[in-house]
Amino acid sequence: MRTQLNSLGIALVLALPVALTAAIRTTPAHAQPAASLQAAQANYYGHRVDFDFVKQRVQIPPRKGVLLIDARPVARKFNPGHIPGSISIPDDRFEPMKDRLPQDKSTLLIYYCEGPECVLSHNSARKAEALGYTNVKVYTNGYPEWVAKGEFGAVAGAYVRKLIDEKASYTLVDSRPKRVVDKDGMIPTAVHISDSEFDQHTDKLPADKATELIFYCGGLECPLSPNSAARARKLGYTNIKVYALGHPDWLALYGARKAAAAPAAAGAAPKAGVKIESGKEKGSISTAWFERVMKESPGALLLVDIRDPKEYAAGTIKGAVNIPMAELARKIGSLPADQAIVFICSTGARSGEAYDTAKLLRPDLNVYFLDAKVSYGGDGSFRIIL
Repeated sequence: MRTQLNSLGIALVLALPVALTAAIRTTPAHAQPAASLQAAQANYYGHRVDFDFVKQRVQIPPRKGVLLIDARPVARKFNPGHIPGSISIPDDRFEPMKDRLPQDKSTLLIYYCEGPECVLSHNSARKAEALGYTNVKVYTNGYPEWVAKGEFGAVAGAYVRKLIDEKASYTLVDSRPKRVVDKDGMIPTAVHISDSEFDQHTDKLPADKATELIFYCGGLECPLSPNSAARARKLGYTNIKVYALGHPDWLALYGARKAAAAPAAAGAAPKAGVKIESGKEKGSISTAWFERVMKESPGALLLVDIRDPKEYAAGTIKGAVNIPMAELARKIGSLPADQAIVFICSTGARSGEAYDTAKLLRPDLNVYFLDAKVSYGGDGSFRIIL
């Protein structure tokens, strides 16, 4: 009996490595880093910081000697949401906008973009270092983590103007004292709830707690709007932002001009016989529809991957062509006008910017973009991350 037990124990020990090997081999592919993330990590800048580092340096009024820079596209990403106090220098516009960087090369520059799979901030950080800046960092997890941690996002004046022009569903709140409002006026459509009397005038807030609320006051030196935003959050409102540059920025941008007429609806129907199902953003497509088309009739769409060549080489959707965002304006003439074109990237940021660029330069094109986080396999496969 003892001999039989010993033999059984030896057999189990010998079988254990085989079982472990089999388990490793059957681990789901999504448990391993996606090819697109691996490609991004290979291009990471050397000096990176985390949320706590950034949080300590994002202050109202702004902390001297620190400049936060958003490397994402302007219209699709920075305007509707960015870290308060940051400036916009899109990576593909770095050269013509580098004069926005401070003269003092020892200034702490913190670049960020759309998260771990976005290399725009890393690219810009290297460019800044090449210009002689000596204290450059990258907040790798970027804006998505900033809001996921419960911090407020800030909007640009252009975004507020867009909401006004399109008669969107939102509530704009002026948090300044009444005497200041009476003297300087308010942004069109705003309601006045001074921060000091917030609790007495909550009836001016919308009944729907999911309504987009945007608070503003007298600019980056003014803490009233973030204070009021925090109070609104305690009341249960879930979609809150601040217009950090506030009323002074609005006057500088638009003065007393009236809101412009709403822009015309985008896009004619595609000419390739494909019925597009739209997503939430203007010009975007439904992710479920896109996955279905890629499975059933992938040749119906011309996919243009506008990421950098290294990212494209590491993995893309089978059949997609590569036109990096930095080259799109120069190569826009090569795109066909008789086929539905969908721009893709890793997060929806650059693809949205490509859509905006294409509509501006070639309004005859039937262009759309995939507004989603996507991981790519080296075999032409892809996975949309919800």
